[in-house]
Amino acid sequence: MMQHMILKRFWLAWVAGLLVVIAGCGQSSEAPGEDQIGSVNQGHSVQGDIRPRGKTQYGPVTGSVDDGILVFKGVRYGADTAASRFQPPVPPNSWDQAQDALHYGPACPQNQRSYADLGFTLFNSWATEPDPGVAEDCLFLNVWTPALDGDARPVMVWLHGGGFTTGSGSSNAYDGVRLANRGNVVVVTVNHRLNIFGYTYLDNHGSDFAGSGNVGMLDLVAALQWVQENIAGFGGDPDNVLIFGESGGGWKVSTLMAMDAARGLFHKAVAQSGPGLTLMEADTAAAQSDALIEELGLTSETVEKIRTLPMGSLLEAASRLAADNQSVGSRPVVDGVYQHRHPFTPVAPEQSKTVPLMIGSTRTEMSLLAGIRQPALFHLTWDTLPGALSQGIPGVDAAAVIAGYRALHPDIDAPNLYFEATTDHGVFGRGSFELADRKADQGGAPVYQYYLTWRTPVENGKWGATHALDIGFVFDNVAKSESMSGVGDEQQALADVMSEAWLAFARTGNPNHENLPEWPEYTRVERATMIFDNTSYVASDPRGRERAVIDAALAD
Repeated sequence: MMQHMILKRFWLAWVAGLLVVIAGCGQSSEAPGEDQIGSVNQGHSVQGDIRPRGKTQYGPVTGSVDDGILVFKGVRYGADTAASRFQPPVPPNSWDQAQDALHYGPACPQNQRSYADLGFTLFNSWATEPDPGVAEDCLFLNVWTPALDGDARPVMVWLHGGGFTTGSGSSNAYDGVRLANRGNVVVVTVNHRLNIFGYTYLDNHGSDFAGSGNVGMLDLVAALQWVQENIAGFGGDPDNVLIFGESGGGWKVSTLMAMDAARGLFHKAVAQSGPGLTLMEADTAAAQSDALIEELGLTSETVEKIRTLPMGSLLEAASRLAADNQSVGSRPVVDGVYQHRHPFTPVAPEQSKTVPLMIGSTRTEMSLLAGIRQPALFHLTWDTLPGALSQGIPGVDAAAVIAGYRALHPDIDAPNLYFEATTDHGVFGRGSFELADRKADQGGAPVYQYYLTWRTPVENGKWGATHALDIGFVFDNVAKSESMSGVGDEQQALADVMSEAWLAFARTGNPNHENLPEWPEYTRVERATMIFDNTSYVASDPRGRERAVIDAALAD
């Protein structure tokens, strides 16, 4: 029980600490000429002002070309959600005239803040320009493809982070040009409803609200259905779809693996620093939504007005509740309608038994997720560490943990000991191994575990191997992630290794490639884990000794 409560606290801290990654917007115009359309169907040798045109089931779209890759941004996959607020997504109306797909669509409603607002620069190079703001008309996706025809290519669908509360599929770090070019794959990123708009449980207020606690996940299901029905027209293989995501995106991957509506819509999965073991229970979610209703000045008799209140009024009410330590709409709900169970508790879901999974985390996830809220943690001393660690891992014998970690890592300093210990015990470290154990116990499709230990040199290396550091390497976007990782031969070499592993996994369900040592399948007994660093290698249960130190310090 203690472990469950501690993991829950880490989850709440994670959601509270995650902020917006900026999105973009879309426009419309005339279609290109047929001569332009034909010339973009011949592979990578696309130059000049050619305007590629793709066909969707709703109507044609025209895109652009970037380094030989055909790019379609702001492609509509759902209707304006203002008309279906707190209800499942609705397909868009069809159109006849080709619509421009040149700019990212608006991010879904959220309270927009940036890490820069708090004085953090890690994400500066991730910002998307221009910033299109937010709107309830936000069900857009983006496609990067080497060609509209030719061999059917693996499809890599990225689910953005930000918990279930912030973010969009339009961060500069998620640009799919280099990954599509490198691996001859189709990359897709997605916007979907978030926070109170995506996960406010109102089912107890009438049938019109059935499934309201999961409509953000239903948006993702609709996006995956769009992929199934349309991606062949963009050069992709609908029978070879990978879903992958980091942080909240990893939790979304885990959730989809247990969601009946998503069955058969994807074939491989990667959860990066976001092991989704549990969701929210309906009774807890109902109590939270009742607090929101009261905050809005509504009652059970007038609750229907929540569907027509201004978007800003809802966001402001949620912010007031958050300031009072009341969470609303922080994650999907086990509602018995669209989500019938927790994703990986008590065991892995049977419906995704045949789906290969890759899962992993970074060494100091909490340097970002705790450091962003408590900058003083970067200045801990051996005198102040015990008090901080007692708060970071409630109930722990801090002195025993410090002694154990210093015995294992004699050169460790106080801040890094804090960040490593809280990461090892929290939802990211321990949770990733628990999810991998349960998936491997099924005896179905293989599991591959990884662990990123490479330390970013930015800001004199204080962040270590922090949360979200892997994204720039996975997308082969070192230059677009310069503020996070820096730029250089060392960074590019790691991007070469990691992006190729993700591409290999997208193709075959096995991440092995010629520039990595043999990466064995994961089992509960061996816990084989690929360590990504300047020299990558395989280790067995790489943080097992550290977790044992914490377990012993909690036993008393």
